[in-house]
Amino acid sequence: MTLSSRLHTHNTMPHSLSPPFLSSSPSFLHSFQTSEQELLRKELHGQDTAAIQSASEDVIYKIDIPANRYDMLCLEGIARALNIFRGKIAPPQYKLSQTNGKPLEKMVVKPETSLVRPFIVCAVLRGVSLDPARYASLIDLQDKLHTTICRQRSLVAIGTHDMANINGPFSYEALPPEDIKFVPLKQTKEFNAKELLEYYASNDQKLKKYVPIIQNSMVYPVVLDADRNVLSLPPVINGARSAITLDTKDIFIECTATDLTKAKTVLNTICAMFAEYCRKPFEIEPVEVVDAFGIVTQYPILEKKEFDVKLDYINSCTGLTLPAKKAAQLLVKMQLEATAAVDEEGCQIIRVHAPVTRSDVLHACDVMEDVAIAYGYNNLVKTQPKTVTAGKELALNGLTELLRLECAMSGFTEVLTWALCSRDENFKSLRREDDGKTAVSIGNPATAEFEVCRTSLLPAALKTLAANKDSPLPIKLFECSDVILLDSKSDVGAVNKRRLVAVAADKVSGFEVVHGLLNRVMDMLRVPLAHQVADAGSDAETKKLRGRFGGGGYEWKPSDDPTFFPGRHATIYVNGQPVGQFGVVHPEVLEAYEIPFAVSALELEVEPFVFDIHYSHLT
Repeated sequence: MTLSSRLHTHNTMPHSLSPPFLSSSPSFLHSFQTSEQELLRKELHGQDTAAIQSASEDVIYKIDIPANRYDMLCLEGIARALNIFRGKIAPPQYKLSQTNGKPLEKMVVKPETSLVRPFIVCAVLRGVSLDPARYASLIDLQDKLHTTICRQRSLVAIGTHDMANINGPFSYEALPPEDIKFVPLKQTKEFNAKELLEYYASNDQKLKKYVPIIQNSMVYPVVLDADRNVLSLPPVINGARSAITLDTKDIFIECTATDLTKAKTVLNTICAMFAEYCRKPFEIEPVEVVDAFGIVTQYPILEKKEFDVKLDYINSCTGLTLPAKKAAQLLVKMQLEATAAVDEEGCQIIRVHAPVTRSDVLHACDVMEDVAIAYGYNNLVKTQPKTVTAGKELALNGLTELLRLECAMSGFTEVLTWALCSRDENFKSLRREDDGKTAVSIGNPATAEFEVCRTSLLPAALKTLAANKDSPLPIKLFECSDVILLDSKSDVGAVNKRRLVAVAADKVSGFEVVHGLLNRVMDMLRVPLAHQVADAGSDAETKKLRGRFGGGGYEWKPSDDPTFFPGRHATIYVNGQPVGQFGVVHPEVLEAYEIPFAVSALELEVEPFVFDIHYSHLT
């Protein structure tokens, strides 16, 4: 996915950027020459010759921007990126202005905003020098951000205001639509918010698509100044009173949002792109935002993200043999601060600091990609793969399909559930302790139901039972899917494990039902009971069994797990190694899931049984 920007040859190019350089642009930009007449000819397929002839023949340089490079959605960002890449200018150092004892502007958030649009971040650009091209570029950047990262303003909405016409401190509130009255941008008549949305829904093709975002809310979000003047009705329109013009010197920027992370990215992008026009270039005045709980945070947050990336990782992925110093130089061309270093293990690393403009840099793979881009994709040496393989189904997936069929033929109904669940469902509801070393936590969960990656298939199976408790008994369900476990030895810090879970609900415990399924599954997997192997003779078949299991089969032993009823629980072992458990679910667990009848459950690891007919492990 790419985003397009057009540069006309008659536009003023900042930083001495001129069109000829676009023809040899680096691989993070793709450009070509066209014209309005040529574009119209393609759109109309040569049918409307009069319209085509009347179109301009001026050369347009059309540039495709990577979809994650929000810093290049305006002419300023493109010019800066190209000139840094070509070594003409150094990457700018963004910093917060010193107020010298003067109090910062303040934005107070009222609790009611949580009902409709809970977050807001703000900043001030002082002493801005605008001309028609810069003004148009600022408006164009807002439109492009609204279309992309802001998801048509549903996640973030941007407001820019002339500080000369408003007074702080500001407040972000949520009020009944009839109580919000102001003159909107490009209007001379005063509306209340309800009337205004109805007007836009009927008369404005551009703004009508934003109306449904808040139209059905009990209260509408509104940004007010100290005199109760309306600055904006996000995400729809700003007030006419605070509209910026070519004479504006101080710009107040506010971004309201349903996603705080994206709001901070959007604010940083706008500030970084246009702070170069401030009285003190690349200096941004912070604003104190006091949230509904009284917590004060200063925005924008200009802290750089730090990464330590191993040089061997970069070279192995790109097929290069770059020295650390050269790799660091290439990253500087991509606006990243990079230095060569050595880690505690003596390995060469690149220490990278990503500025606020590079919100797309999230992982070592992004750093590696930037090295490849700066080196030039076309300069990477093409090599013949060392091995030639044919694609085929993973053995684990093939076994999973066979297990699904076998469970279904045993009378169990398959379910497919979420890989995410709440922390309570994963631990507390199962009467298990959360040691913080088992489950992968979600950094910014969308809801309380999706806080961690599941470490067991049992919670989702029990939730499904609870949702179908009105169905005729018995209810027998199964699922064969992955759990996610923390693993410090993995390069991503976690591993997927394939498991089979089965639950049987009835008026009585039904322990024998899941026990029977276990025996059936093991029989189909050709895994014998441990005592059968021990008592067998020395024939060829027994040797095969012993070759796979080291002389053992499967067995179960009584054990204690708080999820299961005491004395009604067993752990399953294969060759002495635990591979699963089954038993009668504890009444307190059933109560937590609001299940009114007895349930027995089986959970089994699948991967230990991925072997061929000779009991050799398959990958």
